[in-house]
Amino acid sequence: MHHELREARRSNTAGDMPDLATSPFRIDRDRVASSPFFARLGGVTQVVSSTGSGLLVHNRLTHSLKVAQAARAIAERLGSRPELTVVLDKLGGCEPDVAEAAALAHDLGHPPFGHLGERVLDRLARHRFGLPDGFEGNAQSFRIVTTTDVRGPAARGLDLTVAVRAAMLKYPWTRLSYPNPHPKDLPVPPRGAAEPADMPGTGSAKFSAYVSEIDDVIQARSAFHGKIESWQQTVEASVMDTADDIAYAIHDLEDFHRVGVLQHATVSAELGTWRIEALELAGLSREDLRAQIRRPGRSLETLRRRLHAKDSWVMNDEAFAAAVVKVSGDLVEGLLSVPFDGSVEAEQALARFSARWTRRLVDAVGILEEPTPRTGHVVLAVPQWHEVQVLKFVHQRFVLLRPDLALHQRGQARLLTALVEALEQWVTDRHEANRLPRRLHDLVELAETEYSALARTEPSTLVGATGEMPIGTDAVKALARGRAVVDFIASLTDNQAAALLEALSGRTGQLWTDAFVL
Repeated sequence: MHHELREARRSNTAGDMPDLATSPFRIDRDRVASSPFFARLGGVTQVVSSTGSGLLVHNRLTHSLKVAQAARAIAERLGSRPELTVVLDKLGGCEPDVAEAAALAHDLGHPPFGHLGERVLDRLARHRFGLPDGFEGNAQSFRIVTTTDVRGPAARGLDLTVAVRAAMLKYPWTRLSYPNPHPKDLPVPPRGAAEPADMPGTGSAKFSAYVSEIDDVIQARSAFHGKIESWQQTVEASVMDTADDIAYAIHDLEDFHRVGVLQHATVSAELGTWRIEALELAGLSREDLRAQIRRPGRSLETLRRRLHAKDSWVMNDEAFAAAVVKVSGDLVEGLLSVPFDGSVEAEQALARFSARWTRRLVDAVGILEEPTPRTGHVVLAVPQWHEVQVLKFVHQRFVLLRPDLALHQRGQARLLTALVEALEQWVTDRHEANRLPRRLHDLVELAETEYSALARTEPSTLVGATGEMPIGTDAVKALARGRAVVDFIASLTDNQAAALLEALSGRTGQLWTDAFVL
């Protein structure tokens, strides 16, 4: 890698500070791992809350550790291939420490109750508080490492190198305004950049920065100017993204086999029926397929059609069919054929399945110098790409769509909504202004400073896509209170959120507990 680029990638904002490690990228990794925001992930839901269910399942901390493990392995494999050296240098480099640090940090912003909490906070942020860029877990992670964490030398963020900050930008744009032209308006929008079909006018479905962190995005991406497009991930971000996909595809299935949710019969019927009736199913009209969706094989056929529509650059019917066969043999007729009973044999079978698939997917990673907007520079080989889609389908169809999980999540959504309302009432009560939790008080002051500056310099970024809003002092204060409440709730664990609502609702007799040291 050229000397100038290497130095640019190493730069931060506060200069060198004493740390245990010597490499700036390893210092970044250590700072992330030492952050209280990282520690709290042990109490944040991955799919279901272990604290509420009593189940031994992954949380956001264990998930992040496995993503980091896979990211480092991918980066090391790519770096060990001499034929890729020129390409990697041309694209900005691929350091294992950078990929690992970004992977450790990628879920720092996930709120209580995981993706369910993310959707609830986004809705409330936009509709209740009028925040144009709402809430997004990836953007919240970037805000933490650049702004709201105070463990870095500058007491603002973690003072990470530009390489690691850039590697965290899985979706390197804001919801509505940056960059210009915005990726959502491209002829083929990058993955995540398009607007949700059910929320037109709200901006990109996924994004990695709020308007308050645009300057941090520009600085982090400056080292890669001229090497990648404004909407493209860096190679290390693409490594992290791929590792996240691998961990998601494997370890959530592992969890739900362990607790008996994934049943051999239902998964076998879905995949087996599609294999037998593939030609017949392919001939069904969209209406007939929708009408028969509860019958085996129909959901998998829907996935096949969706992949053709969204990812025609890689989707191949023969590879899809081969992936269904591969997953059927290894998952259905292998792992799921014997119920998990906690025995040594069952644990070893689960460990072998996880290790075998992780190795298979990590070893299948390669580089595209000029990728389609729908993917990054780091890609899985075609067979493994299709296998990941089928594995993720099994998780989606037989875990996430379960009515009993929906029942659990509806309760969590009501809890978060009530907590937002209670904190908003508190933060707007002028008689209680001096008795706010100190952290919440500091977050209000921080957000007021940020939004006041934006109102002076970039007022258009504070106006939503569907309406006008005057950016006066009162409006700025209202936005700041909303962002502070969202920041505050996003920093809680599942248990802290529930305990705080209990206290604010007067339903607990406890005065001092760890959950209230806020």
